[in-house]
Amino acid sequence: MSLLVVGSVALDTVETPHGRVEGILGGSAVYFAYAASYLAPVRLVGVVGEDFPDEYLRFVRARNIDTTGLVVRRGRTFRWSGRYQGDMNAAETVTVDLNVFGEFVPVIPDTYRESQFVFLANGSPALQRHVLRQVPGAAFTVTDTMNHWIRDARAEVEALVRETDATFVNDGEARLLTGEANLVRAGQRILAMGAKYAIIKKGEHGALLFAEHRCYAYPAYPTAEVKDPTGAGDSFAGGVMGHLARVGKVNITTLRQAMLYGTVLASFTVEDFGLNRLARLTVAELEARVSEYRDMLLVSHEGGAQASMGRGGGG
Repeated sequence: MSLLVVGSVALDTVETPHGRVEGILGGSAVYFAYAASYLAPVRLVGVVGEDFPDEYLRFVRARNIDTTGLVVRRGRTFRWSGRYQGDMNAAETVTVDLNVFGEFVPVIPDTYRESQFVFLANGSPALQRHVLRQVPGAAFTVTDTMNHWIRDARAEVEALVRETDATFVNDGEARLLTGEANLVRAGQRILAMGAKYAIIKKGEHGALLFAEHRCYAYPAYPTAEVKDPTGAGDSFAGGVMGHLARVGKVNITTLRQAMLYGTVLASFTVEDFGLNRLARLTVAELEARVSEYRDMLLVSHEGGAQASMGRGGGG
């Protein structure tokens, strides 16, 4: 089914212990769309400046990504520069230049307005709600946010939690949003705020899925090749939403399956700078790693029966 993402398209400069790259393709909508495109067609809404390289546009379109909603405005493309050190668990933002993205008010093309699955990537919650009103018939809507918006626009963020079907946050954002130090209690609080589902991302420690007052814990896929964590969270979200759009329905079973794809796609993203590893990915590689990851999560009982993925999670 149709999958829509609205978010940033950026030119990134990234430095990690493994090297430095300048002006590479990035942005929340791009990482999301590229990951999701391995599972379902994606419609992308965003904005770039006149300096956006044609080669990057061709690169995105080479995947199953419709860029009708990507508009070009006079000015410069959103640029982000960040640095990772040590265990690379967190980025140090060096510079942020919003440029044309800073004044962007998304208008959903008519051909996109019947989209059934909608992901509102991190951005102003007022604009996210503006987008939501343009897709009133969507079957499953998801919002992502960040600490800045939780602190400065809490009422709008809380409204989005109530108005969308699922909320994606990282562990720090979950604690800030709910006031709970323990992540299990934080996830339960997000459900109590009105979300049907909540997903808390924990970086190298995996993710937690909250649904129907239950918590399902997913470890990160163990990869020895971590070169650049940029975009891992958005790739994870793309994998989750891509699978749901592919199967065309949302319930606890399809969501738990979707968590596998999100986790695995994020594990590929971190293996190289930017989108380089995802660009080399094949469907066969993806499915093989998902199968391997699924096997990791199965525990045999005495007598040979296998248990499904366990509930629980840390704080």
